[in-house]
Amino acid sequence: MTTPAETTSAAESGAPTSAVEQRLAELGLTLPEVAAPVADYVPAIVSGNYVYTSGQLPFINGKLEATGKVSLGELGASDEPTVDPEDAKRYAALCAINALAAVKSVIGDLDRVTRIVKVVGFVSSEPTFTGQPGVINGASELLGQVFGDAGKHARSAVGVSVLPLDSPVEVELIAEFS
Repeated sequence: MTTPAETTSAAESGAPTSAVEQRLAELGLTLPEVAAPVADYVPAIVSGNYVYTSGQLPFINGKLEATGKVSLGELGASDEPTVDPEDAKRYAALCAINALAAVKSVIGDLDRVTRIVKVVGFVSSEPTFTGQPGVINGASELLGQVFGDAGKHARSAVGVSVLPLDSPVEVELIAEFS
């Protein structure tokens, strides 16, 4: 899997522009360009002191690294592609990075984030897969590493039958800022 660090940030200088981006850099990650919407919506919107992101897919350089349903592979042969839960967990982290890029696009500086309030994660799952919380831990753990205590959040992890573009995972978040 390509890592988010292989994407380019808006500031091509390579130097992180905020303490949050410095922490991302220490993890070997950079913020990508905000993913273009795949329908009629905006990537993020501000209301009061909150940023609400649209659902973010695990795009790297505008492409999904994998498609299909998350599965433990216990269902036997399938006509549809499947994604291992550990890979899906990494994709959830990538979704969170893409969500942070969307947040930055509307508030300008991630150092303004005072708390990640809520994360909602959707996992395209085979019918017998019940490990959605473990998959979405990829996003939650990343946000904790980047924001510390301010990255602790309320969360939902939901299994669904299909996601846009046959993505295995989608994450949205609500961030409070000053």
